[in-house]
Amino acid sequence: MTRTGSTRRTFVAGTAAAGAAAALGAEAPTASAASRTAAGATSGAAGGQSVAVLGGGVAGLTAAHELAERGFRVTLFERRALGGKARSMDVPDSARGDRRPLPAEHGFRFIPGIYHNLPDTMRRIPYPGNAHGVWDNLVAPKEMMFARTGQEDLRLPMPGAGTPQPLTLDDIRRALAGVLGTFQRLPAREIAYFVDRLAVFLTSCQERRDNQWETVPWWTFTRAARMSYDYQRILAVGVTRNIVATKAEEASTRTVGSLLEAFVFNALGRGADGPLDRILNAPTNEAWIDPWVTRLRALGVEFKLGWTVREVTYGGGRVTGVQVEDESGAVRTVTADHYVSALPVEHARPTWSAAMRAADPQLARCDLLRTDWMTGIQFYLSERPDIVHGHVDCIDSQWSLTAIAQAEHWPQHPFAAAYGDGSVADCLSVDISEWDKPGILYGKTAKQCTREEVAREVWAQLKAALNDTGKTVLSDSKLHSWFLDPGVSGIGTPDPRNEDELLIHPTGTFHNRPSAATKIPNFYLAGDYVAVPIDLATMEGANTSGRLAANALLDRVGSSAARCTVTPLYSAPELDLLKNTDRWRYRLGLPNAFDLG
Repeated sequence: MTRTGSTRRTFVAGTAAAGAAAALGAEAPTASAASRTAAGATSGAAGGQSVAVLGGGVAGLTAAHELAERGFRVTLFERRALGGKARSMDVPDSARGDRRPLPAEHGFRFIPGIYHNLPDTMRRIPYPGNAHGVWDNLVAPKEMMFARTGQEDLRLPMPGAGTPQPLTLDDIRRALAGVLGTFQRLPAREIAYFVDRLAVFLTSCQERRDNQWETVPWWTFTRAARMSYDYQRILAVGVTRNIVATKAEEASTRTVGSLLEAFVFNALGRGADGPLDRILNAPTNEAWIDPWVTRLRALGVEFKLGWTVREVTYGGGRVTGVQVEDESGAVRTVTADHYVSALPVEHARPTWSAAMRAADPQLARCDLLRTDWMTGIQFYLSERPDIVHGHVDCIDSQWSLTAIAQAEHWPQHPFAAAYGDGSVADCLSVDISEWDKPGILYGKTAKQCTREEVAREVWAQLKAALNDTGKTVLSDSKLHSWFLDPGVSGIGTPDPRNEDELLIHPTGTFHNRPSAATKIPNFYLAGDYVAVPIDLATMEGANTSGRLAANALLDRVGSSAARCTVTPLYSAPELDLLKNTDRWRYRLGLPNAFDLG
């Protein structure tokens, strides 16, 4: 904080935040959060300037949070529901008595220890009884499972935050070989080869990653075409299609390698906010989104729900307003001093005119970014399934399914007592990552199936993965009901649509991601497609982009408020010498020293 003193706005912001915290039965914001609020409120440059935030997902809520703390008057426009793809939702007509409706979601939440910026925001959201706000609602599953169709399943204990381990290249090699060695069907020579390929990436300088490896698909980098089926399914497809919804044959090695590197460091206790795997201890809205909205209202953020952004109007080198359709269907123009476009890229692009694209070519390059389908379905069960105490990856499933049974992780929210009609004991939340390959029941892709057929097909693939070891884990008699993300429509017809597609990362994507600051002086971008330290469509990326948009705005107006912290992925200093050597080799046109082909 560079300025001190108090103004009426400082007093109002501070007392409102404290009042909201008291109303929630929670502690007031932490000292760091309160100081940032004061820093922004006393900024003469903010001066009550107005900001229109377009979109209420994680990126938009983050931008609104950071700017409101710094004294800006923020209005957020959202057409559907706050929280975007991260939100949870109610299953219609599922509540009985005094219970709440069954909880559903676009896809299960996964907040690994490699995230830093999102957890920082969560710590600054008050929650009743939690010393560290919403962040205290994160819990760590004990294990995960790779479910094999027709083969023995593999359970792996999930490491905690742990004591930092040595990180020489040899140490990392041994650790990786030890983990991969648990996959008994993976040939030892293939394990050794994969470890060698990761060593190449870990010791590659940033220039090589951004240029050479950005042009090489993960499938090619790992030489998957030459390897066994198990190598392909676990180490090529398993870390691309099942995690980032991108085909291994297309996925950028820069993106996949950076993610794996971060997870390796996290597992070895380095540079992590917490354990490798974390989820929320309740439905997302209850544990996070609703308290966040309450916090933002206390900061003065105004929400316009049911308002759809139609066009960002442009003239004289600036954004002059935004044409919106309000909740009644009336079209109107809203104006502000500054505009943050926080819509998903596929929804943001249609709102930008040719003149805006000409004013800033990076907007035009966003037309090259690609999205794909990764959508959730929930199965409500009358008994808890004996699966695994954490996530399950159905490696051999045709539709690249991943899942988690949620009830055991929500001990304060027992299903039968809290949700539905009293007969639901658990929710098996499943992500469908592959929508374009035939299934096992109907021989059709997910997009070609009706909603009922999708549910039956996913259930059949789950049973094939989980019931083939002599134990019936999933039984038809225990299936109460199911719920498929309502953002999916028209499946089973020639025109399938998905309102919530996921940015994917084929080669070349990195160079088309825009910065949060545009060349239009009062227009900023936030969203998981914006260039951020984590090169992946994630809640962490969305949160980071909201921070970068706020910082860009603060820079433009010459604000003296403290800038938002932006923490990059961890980089191990023990590898710096090898990376520096690789930098010289790259500039001389030589391969990485460990890249033996």
